[in-house]
Formats: sequence, structure tokens, C-alpha cells
Amino acid sequence: MSNPLADMDKPDVMFCIGTNMTETHPVAALRLKKAQVQGGTLIVADPRLTPLARRADLHLPIRVGSDTALLLAMTHVIARDDLVDRSFTAERTTGLEEFIEHVRDFSPEWAAGICEVPAEDIEAAARIYGQAERGAIYYTLGITEHICGVDNVKSLCNLALMTGHIGREGTGINPMRGQNNIQGAGDCGAIPNNYPGFQPVDDPAHQDKFERLWGTRVDLERGMTKVTALERCGESVFGMVINGENTLLSDPDRAHCQHALESLDHLIVIDLFLTETAKLAHVVLPATAWAETDGVCTNTERRVQRLRAAVPAQGEAMPDWWIITQIAKRLGFEGFDYESAEDVFNELCQVSPLYNGLDWDRIDNSEYHWPVPDKDHPGTPRLHEDGFVNGRGIFSCTTYRDPAETINDEYPLWLTTGRRLQSYHTHTQTGRAGGMEYFLPGESLEIHPDDVTRLGLTDGEACRMSSPRGTVDIIVKATTKSPPGTVFTSFSFKDTPVNALTGSGYDPTTHTAELKVCPVRVEPIAAG
Repeated sequence: MSNPLADMDKPDVMFCIGTNMTETHPVAALRLKKAQVQGGTLIVADPRLTPLARRADLHLPIRVGSDTALLLAMTHVIARDDLVDRSFTAERTTGLEEFIEHVRDFSPEWAAGICEVPAEDIEAAARIYGQAERGAIYYTLGITEHICGVDNVKSLCNLALMTGHIGREGTGINPMRGQNNIQGAGDCGAIPNNYPGFQPVDDPAHQDKFERLWGTRVDLERGMTKVTALERCGESVFGMVINGENTLLSDPDRAHCQHALESLDHLIVIDLFLTETAKLAHVVLPATAWAETDGVCTNTERRVQRLRAAVPAQGEAMPDWWIITQIAKRLGFEGFDYESAEDVFNELCQVSPLYNGLDWDRIDNSEYHWPVPDKDHPGTPRLHEDGFVNGRGIFSCTTYRDPAETINDEYPLWLTTGRRLQSYHTHTQTGRAGGMEYFLPGESLEIHPDDVTRLGLTDGEACRMSSPRGTVDIIVKATTKSPPGTVFTSFSFKDTPVNALTGSGYDPTTHTAELKVCPVRVEPIAAG
């Protein structure tokens, strides 16, 4: 997030797109509700009538996969109606005039034909956001899990740059992270193209830095994404370590994923439970749970927080960092002589410019937001207040493109996936908590009542949902939350592996799977 969570109750206008925040980030969403009660205007772009969308002053029920078209039209209106913050753009951006020329043809009428949202509502959303004193953007995986995920994010950046809604209280571009400590994982270098601190691996200066630090040779070649690694299993990838992820249930195209993992000579899984993925492993190494672990978590607002073990580890479970170091040592690698989580974190602070001013003791009270470049720095709750680190903000001339697969006669319905308040990701943790079945007894497919009738389905009974990749049986739930022509489900239950259907494409830059758009067919299950 560019802005801290404390800023969420300060905007005049909140533009939420691709986020079901009241279910996926319910505590943070309380701040948006407060802002709205205080007079702020809430705009929600979401195909479904989620609890957040029901609260919206303006709901834009866009067709799944059409976000870029909507955002192009909004920038068109802001440029056409002279709502551009000329002072901000002159001082802090480059490429504005070229961008204005680029969006000239992307009118609300053009977008309405794609988004299936009235042109006047698109215009209203653009004017409300463009005229705000403090406008803030919030998004989650509904923006990124598309083949155009990068274009979606760049389009949101264009909106903020045009209007100057960044670098100030109650503004910003704020991605709400999908997993606990996913921000911290990226900070530590768990991205194939970056060293810790988002330092590109293809920079010779970084190569020299880490060779000297680690005492080993590193090259300038980017690492493989998970997508590439799975494609190469059994061909050039023969061993894999999966740490804390139920890949078989959460990754798209389950059949492809299972085939890939079964092609490995050696699969190690580090996890708390014997998940579906762990059952395929040659070796399962038990990790400690969060309440059994000393460590650090960097949350969605970039706040660096100490974690402290509250109870002893159970059985043979050990911290993830310890397991990884032991594997490395047994493989003969040097430089893994860590004795504690403190040692690991202090090395991160040494190598990452974002953490240079921190150490284990300084984060004791969890009061710092990175970047903290030196020991005297107070932290940075709000990014870009005094300028952009790399110079001027650059406008991106994005264009709209259809999802990898679109509906047709054989697969006439749009499937979109997401999360539910009552479950945590793939149900790995909450699914083992007694009593949770009372709140969410099983998976269901949300279908508009008109579609239920038209397709000959029965509310509460099973149906068969198919895509070009597979078939899943699932219980019908008639509801107006999903519009006609669009169905919704989550991927929380192992007995309803929805990821058997998804996986039609990936963003070419990030290799993020298109989990939010999948053409499907839904039909009754024949008796007998």
C-alpha cells in the first residue's frame, strides 16, 4: 500500500475495484465504512453485488475481465473534462500529453459496450474521483489475476497520476495483500527477478554486491516463475521444495499441476498439515505454526512487525527458516549458518535498502513502515510524499484485450472465483477448526435465479460445471449477488476442486494466472 491503514478513513472518495474487502479484509474495511459515514463517497466496481458493493454510493457491475476498458474510459473523461491536476503532473510526471491523446478514443460509450455498465455511470465515477480533494484507490486479486493484470494496475496508476491522488493523506494506490506476510515474502526476495529489497537480479551492480556478501557466484539471469517451473517438471526440473502452499488446490489447471508434481524425481513439502499437495510429496517436513514461531511479518501497509512464539512447538515441528538451512547444509551449501530468526532478519536489514535502518531490536514495538534507510529515519507510513524514488511518474498507454477465453455456445457462462469470509484460502487452517462447518458447510455455486430456471437447475441440489479443462460437481445456490450470465464460487474445499476448471492464460509479465475469468457450462446432473 502506498498509504497506511490509518489513512483509510480519511478519503473524500474511495474507489474500490476488484476487491470484496468486507469479506476478505473485514477489519480494514471497517475504516472505509467509517469514511463513508463521515461523508465520503464509495465507488465499487465489481461484477457481483458483494456486501461492499451493497454499501456503495455508486456500484459499477462490470463484466468480468473488463477492468482495463472501464479505467481507460475514466481517464478519457478526466482528460476531456479538464479534471487533470496540471500542477502535480507538470512537477512530478512525464508523458501526460501523449497519454491524453492515447485515451481520446476510449469514450464511456465505447467502454459501455465492453463493460456492460451504462456510459453515464462510468462518467459519474470518473468525475467523482477526478473532482475529489482526497481520492484513494483500493484493489485486490480481482485486478491482478487476469492475463492483463499488469495493465490493470498500470491503468490505476494512470488515474492517480492524472489527478494527483498520491503522496498525500487519504489518497494513494493501495493493494490489499491476499496472504498474510505476502508483502514480507516479496521484500525478502521471494520473486524470481529480484534480490531482497526488490533489487533486480539482472543489474551487474547487484550481482557484485551479493557475490561479495554471500561468497558465491550469482548470475544475471532471472529465475523461473512457478508457471515455468511446473511446465518443466520432469524435463529440466526434477526436484522441488514447496513451502507453505497447497499448490494442487490453489493453482490453476489442477490436472496439469498434478501431472507436473508427479513427474518430479523428488518433491519436498514443508507445511503444518498433510495437504493435498503434501500427499504427493516424497518427503514432508513439519513446520511450526504462527503461534509457535519467532520471526517477522511485514503486512499490507509495509509495517515491519515482530512475531513471538506463544506456545512450544508440537511434535517434530521446526521453524521454516531452520528447515531450509538444514536442507541447504546437507546439500553442501555454505552461508547458511543462521542460529535464529534474528540472524536471518538482521541479514535482510544489511542487504535491503528498504530495511537498512532496522534491526531485530528496533522492530520490537512494530512501529516502522519501510523504507527505513538509516538508523535515524522514522519510517515511511506514506510513500511518494516528496517525490518518486526513480524520478517522475510515467503514464502507461495501456489498451483493452479480451480474456484468454471468452464465452461461446459450448461454454456460455462466465465463472469468476474469489474468497469467502468464513474460509481461509484453501481451507487448510480454518477447515480443521471445529465448528467452522456451521458457518460454511461446503462449497456452492452462486447463480442468478433467472439462470437457475433457464438451465433447469434446482436451488440446493448438485449441478455439473465444466470448462475446456475439466468438470466439477457443485451445489447450486440461487442468489442475486451474481448477475445473469455470471457464476461465482471459491476454491476452499478439496472435494470441490474448482481449479480443475481454471487456467486458460497467464499475465505475460508476472505469470499470474487468470483465475477471475473462465467460460463454463452448467447443467443438471442426470438422474442415475
